[in-house]
Amino acid sequence: MNKFQMEILGLSTSPSSGGAYALILSETEGNRRLPIIIGTFEAQAIALELEHIKPPRPMTHDLLRNVIQSFDSFVKSIVISDLKEGTFYAKVICDLNGQEIELDARPSDAIALGIRFKAPIFASDEVLNEAGITSATDVVDSLRKSGKSGAYDETAQTSSVKGADAAEISFADKLKQLEKKLDTAIKNENYEEAAQLRDQISRIKG
Repeated sequence: MNKFQMEILGLSTSPSSGGAYALILSETEGNRRLPIIIGTFEAQAIALELEHIKPPRPMTHDLLRNVIQSFDSFVKSIVISDLKEGTFYAKVICDLNGQEIELDARPSDAIALGIRFKAPIFASDEVLNEAGITSATDVVDSLRKSGKSGAYDETAQTSSVKGADAAEISFADKLKQLEKKLDTAIKNENYEEAAQLRDQISRIKG
């Protein structure tokens, strides 16, 4: 599996987020960014460690770190390994007396634990190709190159216009609208909205 090292760019939220946060990962040697929607508790666990704030009593991820260390083990790395039906999957790579152990985890939990070991974070090439954001134009181009541009035909569901030409025009208009919205969201660093637009594009991709 090809993978690329990432770093935490930040956490963002908005009043319309419903309590969710967007964790933004940025490619260390590249320009791709990976927004992942996470819960409030996980966002807090990540933020506390990044800000070097030590709570008076261990939080869940602090406890997990202590348990792992008690077995003379440590976390080597975190890998955002897969994206299925809009859900990210991750692996926690641990070292136990020289033996490498892989544990399945949610990306938010994996990262909250990994940063407590100062473990590097990676994302697979497949995940970055599907969900990474560079610019709106790149996203749209990648969809068109996939050969699935005919999978979505909004016009056929909402009017009596028929034919391949009408479908192609409708699809192009839809992508153009999403392209503008995504580009604006990225420029404004509104990564939560960008993540939602990215998911819309993924659904159109089929």
